Amino acid sequence: MTQDAISCELHDFVEVACMYGYQLKLILKNNQIIEGKAIDIVNSPAKQECLVIDSASRQHIELTQLAKMQVLTPNAKFNEVVFE
Repeated sequence: MTQDAISCELHDFVEVACMYGYQLKLILKNNQIIEGKAIDIVNSPAKQECLVIDSASRQHIELTQLAKMQVLTPNAKFNEVVFE
């Protein structure tokens, strides 16, 4: 069975990061690290929810691929979220 979505609680953290334009450090399940500004959540052509992050260029990261999201912006509403 594959995971098609993240929990509503975790989704809310991603939405807050986008709403405030937080600088993020994302650690993916494959241990890839991506840093950049949270922009939006969109659906891919394959109907996967993706976080749009602006680093050197805009990237679309499937929410189901997130392992950890660290907020680099000072005084943020939260500091770190672990996706299980």
